[in-house]
Amino acid sequence: MPVSPGTRLGPYEILAPLGAGGMGEVYKAKDTRLGRTVAIKLLHSAHSGRFEREARAISALNHPHICTLHDIGPDYLVMEYVEGSPLRGPMPPQEAIHAALEIAAALEAAHAKGIIHRDLKPANILLTPMGVKVLDFGLAKLQETPEAEETAAHHTQAGSILGTAAYMSPEQAEGKPVDARSDIFSFGVVFYEMLSGRRPFTGDTPISVIAAILHKDPQPLDAAPDLVRIVARCLQKSPAARFQTMAEVKAALEGGKITPVAKSGPSIAVLPFANMSGDAENEYFSDGLAEEILNALTKLPGLKVAARTSAFAFKGRNEDIRRIGETLNVTHILQGSVRKSGTRVRVSGQLISIADGCHIWSDRYDHEMTDIFAIQDEISRVIVGVLKLKLAGPAGHPAPRLPVPPEAFESYLKGRFFWNKRTPPDLTRSIQYFLAAIESHPTYPLAYAGLSDAYVLLGVIGARPPSDVYPKARVAAQKALEIDETLAEAHAALAHVLTAYDWNFLEAEKEFKRALDLNFNYSSAHQWYGHLLAVLRRYQEAVAEIRRARDLDPLSVPINAFGGWIYIKARQYDHADEASRKGIEIDANHPFPHWILARCLDAQNELREAVAESEKAVGLSAGTQMFVSQLGYAHAKIGDAAKARQVIGQLLDLSREKYVSPYDIALIYVGLGEKDSAFEWLEKAFQERTARVLELPDPTFDTLRSDPRLNDLIRRIGLPH
Repeated sequence: MPVSPGTRLGPYEILAPLGAGGMGEVYKAKDTRLGRTVAIKLLHSAHSGRFEREARAISALNHPHICTLHDIGPDYLVMEYVEGSPLRGPMPPQEAIHAALEIAAALEAAHAKGIIHRDLKPANILLTPMGVKVLDFGLAKLQETPEAEETAAHHTQAGSILGTAAYMSPEQAEGKPVDARSDIFSFGVVFYEMLSGRRPFTGDTPISVIAAILHKDPQPLDAAPDLVRIVARCLQKSPAARFQTMAEVKAALEGGKITPVAKSGPSIAVLPFANMSGDAENEYFSDGLAEEILNALTKLPGLKVAARTSAFAFKGRNEDIRRIGETLNVTHILQGSVRKSGTRVRVSGQLISIADGCHIWSDRYDHEMTDIFAIQDEISRVIVGVLKLKLAGPAGHPAPRLPVPPEAFESYLKGRFFWNKRTPPDLTRSIQYFLAAIESHPTYPLAYAGLSDAYVLLGVIGARPPSDVYPKARVAAQKALEIDETLAEAHAALAHVLTAYDWNFLEAEKEFKRALDLNFNYSSAHQWYGHLLAVLRRYQEAVAEIRRARDLDPLSVPINAFGGWIYIKARQYDHADEASRKGIEIDANHPFPHWILARCLDAQNELREAVAESEKAVGLSAGTQMFVSQLGYAHAKIGDAAKARQVIGQLLDLSREKYVSPYDIALIYVGLGEKDSAFEWLEKAFQERTARVLELPDPTFDTLRSDPRLNDLIRRIGLPH
C-alpha cells in the first residue's frame, strides 16, 4: 500500500513519493535525527526476502557513482537522496562516452566486491551535477555456489520481465547462471541507447523482446567506428566473446581514438591570409579579410566552420595542411594571400581537401578597396558552389551587406585583434578602435557588437566598475540590434549583459538561443551560454555547451580553460583538471588556465600546488587583480595568514588609485575563515552587481554553506538554492 506524506518509519518522516515499480515504492523522506533528506525504499511483501541481500550488496560499496546506503529498517532501506534525471539518449558522443566511463567505473567497483547488479537500465542511472549515480541494487547478488546462483537467476528473470526484459543478457533471460559479463551485456544495451536514442532489442511483449536478445542482432549504430566496435563486443550473445571485465571496457573507451562522426555536409577552416605587402600595418587587413570570409561562411546553414582562434593559431607556422585539418576536425581548408597597395588590393585564395591534400579551387581577385566586401562575397559564393552544399533557397548564401568605408573596416579589425588578447590594457585599446570604427561609420553593427563585448569583459574580470561598463555594453548591443536584428554577435553580447549585470537569466537564455539560431558556429555564444547554464546549476547542459564551443574552437585557451570552471562548479574535478591543463598545453604563458587550475587544486585540497599555480597566474598577468586575489586566498587556505593579509593591504591601497572589486577582497577573507568580513565585502559586491557573485554556490564557498547569510545572498541574486 502507498505511504502517505507525514508517515513515520522509525526516525524517518515520509515527505513525498519518488517512484514505484514491480518490487516496491521509493519515497523522499527526512531523517529527523540528522536533519538530512534521504530516499526510503519500501519493498512489496512478496519480495521482502530480498532486503537482506540488497542491504548486503549496497553496504559493501563505497563509490562516488554508486548510491550510498545509510540505514536499514524491518521492511525498508534508507539510501542517499540523489537529485538528477534518468539517463536518456541520444546524447552527443563525447557526453555519452563520459557517462559510460562513470557507469563502467561504478560497475567495476561492484564487481571487485563480488557484486553483480543484474538490473542495469537507464531508469536505474541518474545524471546529476556530479556525474552519474547507479541506483537500485535490488536484484544484485553476491557470487555464491552454483546452486544458489541458479535459484537467484530464476528469481531475477521473473522480476526483470516485469519491466526490464530489454536490458537482460541472454544467459539471464534463459535463467542460466550469470557473472560480471552479464552486466557488461546490459551496459552495452544502455550504451547503445545513449548513442542512438533507441533500444537495440525490441518487441511487442517481454517474450518477443527476449527472443530478439537471444536470436537477433541490433540495427547498426550511426556512430564512430571505435564506438560501434565497443558496443558490438559488449552485445555478443556468448559471454566468452564479450569484454571479460569492466576494466577492459574502460580501457577501450579511454584508449580508442573516438571522434564524433560528422553529422552532415562538409566543414571548413579559414586560415589567416598571408600579408604579401611588406607593411606590418597591412597585417590587420590580411587577417581581417580572412576573418570576414570566415564570418560570412558561418552564416551558411549546413556548414561547420572552425572558429577564428583555432584557425589563426596556425599563422606563420609551416604545418602540413592535412595535420591542420585533423587538429581542427574539418574536411576543407581555405588559405590565401593579400597584397595591398594604395587603394588597390589583390587577393588570392585556394581551397584544399583534407582527405587527399588536393587543391580543388583557386583564384585571384584585383579590386579597389571600396569593393572589398564584393571580394568576400564572391569567395564565399564560390566556396558554397565548390563544396556543393545542399542549401535551400536564399538561406544558402551569405546575406548581402551594406558597404563600409575602408577606414571603419580596418578600425573594426584592429578592435577585434586586441579584444582577442583579453587583458585589461588590450581591451581598453580595442574599445578605442571600435569607437573609431563607429565614428567613421555610425551604422556599423559589428563595431557596436565588438564594443559591447569589450565593455562586458572589462566588467567580468573586475577591471572597471560594473556601473560604468555594463550600461555602455547594453547601449552598444541594443544599437547593433537596431541596425541589424539578425546579427548573432549582438544577441550574444546583450545576453552577456543580461547575465552578468541584470541577473535576468530568463531573458539572457532567450537571447543566447536567438544568437545560436542565427549562427550555430559562434563559439563564444556557446561558451557564454554554458556560463549561464552553470550559474543556474544546469551542469549537464553547461558541459554540453562548452564542449560544442571547444569542438568549434579546439585551440582556444579561454574556451578550454573555461570548461575547467564549469567542471569545478559541477564538482567534477578530474575533468576540471584536464580542461585547465589543456589550456596550459596550448599556451603555457596564458594566465587564465593557471588560475582555473589553481581553483581546481584548491577544491581538491592540494593547497601547495594551488599556491604555485596562483603565483604563475599573477606573474604572467603582470599582477591582474583577479589573479592577485586568488593568490591571497591560496595563502590563506594553506595557513599563511600574514601573506594573505598583505595581499588585502595591497588591494586596499590600490583601490585608492583605481577600481578594485570588493569580491576580490571578500575572497581572501573566505580563505582566512573570517566570515563576518567576508560577508561584509560580499554584500558590497552584491550592491555593485559584481558579475563574480554569480559564482557563490561553487566549492570556494563551502565553508560558508551553513551560514544563513549565504543562502540569503543567493536568494537575493536570484540563483537556485
